[in-house]
Amino acid sequence: MSKSFPGVKALDKVQLEVKPGSVHALIGENGAGKSTLMKCLFGLYHPEEGTIELDGEKVEMADPNTALKLGISMIHQELNPIPYRSVVDNIWVGRFVKKGMVVDEEKMKAMTEELLKDLEFNIPADTLAKSLSVSQLQAIEIAKAVSYDAKVIIMDEPTSSLTVAETKHLFKIIGRLKSEGRSIIYISHKLEEIFEITDEITIMRDGQYVGKWAIRDITIDEVIHQMVGRNMEERFPPAEDTIQEEVLLKVEDFTSAQEHSFEHINFELHKGEILGIGGLVGAQRTELVEAIFGLRKIRSGTLVMNGKIIKNQTPKDAIKNKFALLTEERRATGIIPMLSVWDNALVVAYKKLADNVIGLIHRKKIGKSVDDICRELDVRMANTDTLIKNLSGGNQQKVLVGRWLLSDCDILILDEPTRGVDVGAKYEIYKIMRDLVKKGKAIIMVSSEMPELLGMSDKIMIMCEGKLSGILEQKEATQIEVMKYATMFSNKAKEEDSE
Repeated sequence: MSKSFPGVKALDKVQLEVKPGSVHALIGENGAGKSTLMKCLFGLYHPEEGTIELDGEKVEMADPNTALKLGISMIHQELNPIPYRSVVDNIWVGRFVKKGMVVDEEKMKAMTEELLKDLEFNIPADTLAKSLSVSQLQAIEIAKAVSYDAKVIIMDEPTSSLTVAETKHLFKIIGRLKSEGRSIIYISHKLEEIFEITDEITIMRDGQYVGKWAIRDITIDEVIHQMVGRNMEERFPPAEDTIQEEVLLKVEDFTSAQEHSFEHINFELHKGEILGIGGLVGAQRTELVEAIFGLRKIRSGTLVMNGKIIKNQTPKDAIKNKFALLTEERRATGIIPMLSVWDNALVVAYKKLADNVIGLIHRKKIGKSVDDICRELDVRMANTDTLIKNLSGGNQQKVLVGRWLLSDCDILILDEPTRGVDVGAKYEIYKIMRDLVKKGKAIIMVSSEMPELLGMSDKIMIMCEGKLSGILEQKEATQIEVMKYATMFSNKAKEEDSE
């Protein structure tokens, strides 16, 4: 299979072979061509050369409708629900069941309820999609894919927004689909998942086929080496003693204005420090950092920066006070997809970089700032006029980091900084973080990935059900200790109930 875009050879004679009743991992760095290959298989793209065979028969994928009729369905990485329509409509859109000339609403609802019950998804069928969480929307996409009775189901980063429990539930469903003789093509950057549930693995690099292995015949280290084309003995850059005595930020008695959210949170952040925030889904970590950045209202609490009380009542206040926030959902609330890298990098810093009183933009002068920051962060692209939506996830994330560096921030809040980013790009983002704290910047990092939390944090603050349950120094932090504090109040409640 070969596919080109203007100036880019996305696929160069790539091959993929998937057995019936198997889970086949397809992995590679961002930009390796995985999603392009799957879009060719699903009829979204038309390759210049190559063939597709299904059950030994050569088939032509004219469009996604053809793929679905032939028994291939796809769960896309980017969720695109119809927000003001129900779960029923989102599952059956384009193929509504009719009774005569009208849509049979009752039958569709009954079919949806049976499907959700069979998959053990506890979601009311008549709920509007806009009211669902990201993980529930992911569940609806899974239900939709299964409803087509497909022989091959492509899952592109299906667990990126799921909790540990929801991920285990998905694996249970995958096991059932496999036992029914269906094939799963599983794309994920979470290598531990791949070794838990897949039978075979195909690795791509730079739009080319690297090889196929039985999962039992390869190790995680070998997978990483084959993906990135170089040895990576360490998954994290070495830590240096960058923490200064000076306290940059004090958060005192921070309590949300919303009920059942965070309350009475206190911590200090030093210059040159990476403070990790751990906890399970529902711990209110994102809500806390968004409140610090002025995106959410608080009922009580004080921010003290460099010894002075400040107020971040809005994100505009936070930016003036030299705060930055990389949001959890890069595609939904980070990038502006229809704009260029140049515009995305400058969106916060236009006013600061404008070279006169009335704010006229000197493109050539400002452009050098963008070029310099993109070069410093090693953003891989044709040029800064490239639309940011055409970059890989890791490179999009680097542009967003560059956006805040151009704004000259002192405190960088990173919410799930490497979600949906491959292992090579993760390492590059980690290096950027280490370089920033060397320069005296401070980082608050929310992460659900335990290796990342333990490998990158100088100190870990753990939250449980909106409360601060513990703060661990790097030398005493282990997975067991973090999980103990992450479930502290839940376990206490269970003990009280049992008494």
